[in-house]
Amino acid sequence: MKLQIDNLDGIGFRDYTASIDASRLPRVVRRLNQPSELVFSLVAVTPDFVVPVNGARVILGRTNGQDVFTGYLTAPPVYEFLGWREQGPAYRYNLVAQSDEVLLDQKRPPDRPPFVGRSAGEALRQLTEDLLAGGFDTSGVQDLETLALYRADPQKTWSEHASAIALLARGSYRVSGGKLFFAPIGAAVYVLDESDANFSPGNLKLQPLDRLLNDVTAIGNVEPQAYVRDYFVGTGTSLKFYLSQTPFTGHSQTLFIEEFSGAGLDPVRWTLADAAGVVTVSQGKLHVAGGTGIDGGTRVDFIEQVELGGAFVLQHGDVLFTAASDAVIGGLYPGPVSVAGCLAGFRISPNGPQSTIQAIVAGVTTGPVISTVAAHHYVFTTRFYSLEIYRRQQVFHSAARPAGNGRGGAEIPADVRVVLEVHEIDPANPASLVATATVLYDGLIGGAPTSCTYALVNAGNLHCEIAFTRLVRAIDTEVRSAPQGAGYRTRLVGALSDGAQCTVVSGPTLDFFPQYVPAPGELIEVRYRGTGRAMARVSNPANQPQRLRQGDDGARAAVKHLKLPAARTAADCENAALALLDDGVATGWMGEYETWGDFLPGSAQDIFPGDAVEVHAQSRTANFQAIVRRVEIAVKDLSQDHSWYKIAFADDAADNPACTFEAGQVVSTPNVTELTDTQVGTTFLPELTAAAINGVTSTTVTVDVGAMPPTGGGIEVRWTDAGWGPDNDRNLAGRFSTRSFTLPRLSRVEDYFLRPYDASQPPKYSRYSVALHIDFPYEYLP
Repeated sequence: MKLQIDNLDGIGFRDYTASIDASRLPRVVRRLNQPSELVFSLVAVTPDFVVPVNGARVILGRTNGQDVFTGYLTAPPVYEFLGWREQGPAYRYNLVAQSDEVLLDQKRPPDRPPFVGRSAGEALRQLTEDLLAGGFDTSGVQDLETLALYRADPQKTWSEHASAIALLARGSYRVSGGKLFFAPIGAAVYVLDESDANFSPGNLKLQPLDRLLNDVTAIGNVEPQAYVRDYFVGTGTSLKFYLSQTPFTGHSQTLFIEEFSGAGLDPVRWTLADAAGVVTVSQGKLHVAGGTGIDGGTRVDFIEQVELGGAFVLQHGDVLFTAASDAVIGGLYPGPVSVAGCLAGFRISPNGPQSTIQAIVAGVTTGPVISTVAAHHYVFTTRFYSLEIYRRQQVFHSAARPAGNGRGGAEIPADVRVVLEVHEIDPANPASLVATATVLYDGLIGGAPTSCTYALVNAGNLHCEIAFTRLVRAIDTEVRSAPQGAGYRTRLVGALSDGAQCTVVSGPTLDFFPQYVPAPGELIEVRYRGTGRAMARVSNPANQPQRLRQGDDGARAAVKHLKLPAARTAADCENAALALLDDGVATGWMGEYETWGDFLPGSAQDIFPGDAVEVHAQSRTANFQAIVRRVEIAVKDLSQDHSWYKIAFADDAADNPACTFEAGQVVSTPNVTELTDTQVGTTFLPELTAAAINGVTSTTVTVDVGAMPPTGGGIEVRWTDAGWGPDNDRNLAGRFSTRSFTLPRLSRVEDYFLRPYDASQPPKYSRYSVALHIDFPYEYLP
């Protein structure tokens, strides 16, 4: 073994091997998805001995050039007095070093937007580059699993993020020799067989664990549940309208505000394609002065995908045009950035010395045309609303479903309402600052993609300056209203300072701001999701007979409150329960094995946490594969490279490396429906998300569910959201086999709950209800 330390004094590495204290030889500790640690002690054996400094670079390697540890001292040495000698006091210097990622952990992660639809490897590479561009070789990072969404909290260190990302992907990371490695757990497999000539039976400790599971209740986050539509009528004075349910509200936040305050584009937020060199940043503005003349040739793209789920507001800036232009501003693109591929945005076209502005939807211009005026400013805003808050399921892993083959991850289909508007400002007319924006498009895009590239600029030939842009995760409630004799328009929900017309507050109520009070007879429609706890119970009945005992039915049950991956919906809870059942059908094993480094399992040169060991110990009836969780290396003979290894391992049934749980969360679970493992994914029908009320009288309500009922089944309507099934008529309002039907109205305020059912025995229903609520004063009936 050779110990080298660079004290950062310009001399380079010094050889400290001769100074290693023989009574306290180096010890390396490696842990799964955590930094490694080297503990060692030095004594001064020569007059020119230099005490290592905090932050010094440390390498412990074998004589064949293989590194056992690389890293940095994380604290000054601890001096231990040994006595006196001729030259003065003698000390032992006790030191601790951490592996190379300590360089990344010492830096603050940037405030970056969440990763959306990126692979785990991509996210890890990006975080590494964000903190120390070019500092580490990331060629050993594999992509593994696609992450639905990952927020890189700047309060956490790089290694904490790496650990979380590895857990989400069922991967393992390590950093050594300035190189980052990221691979699936169990990618390297070593056989530990008691028939091997070098096997030492006395050094193998095994602990079987009875953690069998065949009935799992998984509890997740608060989730969006019922699809709610509330209907009200304006009176001309009423500002407050009482909602029928508490709306689900996701994590509302401003994802970024870009004011172009630097000397260039922030690489944490933007990517730039600018072969013509026409894009610059100065004086707090983004300047574009031309282009390649090619569609997609000059672009300023947001670095992450934008998930089309819930509610978002994108403001594409205060734009001043300086010449006729050909471009798309604020475009959303499901695929490559091009005019024809633009899902929604603002098309800028040349018009003499000026330009025209028009909405572009699905690659086609539509709606009103605005002609630009010299010196006028234009504020472009895109708002979109989806009743599906999340557009991709979480992924859950087990030993049988490793990285790339996890449970879940499916895309969630949804329609998205898109509103495109332009606010024109005349600097010579202060009243224009508060004038109403012009809506260029307000429509529903059916079967919208789960996410899009957001290109602030896609310029063929653009001449403008942009003062700011921002992306806001808004309140997940859609409000639309229709004055008498007019069509519906979308009302912005949020803060008055952001130009909103109404807001949703606890109560729950919809509150309009005084300047936007609904007119007498104005119809108001509010769409949102109800709220409840995500949970699921899944059993494996085929496994239960194998566990039968006298007086016991064979059920082995557990309730798990999931922490990571977060189970955001009941469907996520089902997939999490299935993953836990995968690992719960057999006895769990934990163990340790100690051996010389020359006799590692499978003739391995070295072994790391995340590797797999295949244990064959017939004398102990043990045949299983487990994951290495911890490796301790105690150096015993420096000159001959002899080290003693202690390897701790456990299989997924004993300790799941791809899921963590919360403790002390008390949640009532009396109404969770038990499903078998074969029923998951085949039990529920699609919800009637298009269901709407299209006629109201003093005694009746007409409903159109938006699609034909299931063949042989129908639409079940109840007065309350309970009792679903053919055997309960207590709160039944009716069962219908037609798309449109009429229900009785018994009071001013009425609630109806709808679910489809099919001809199965017993019939299948949708997972969630559609809730239709009316609060129509009789004197304002349309």
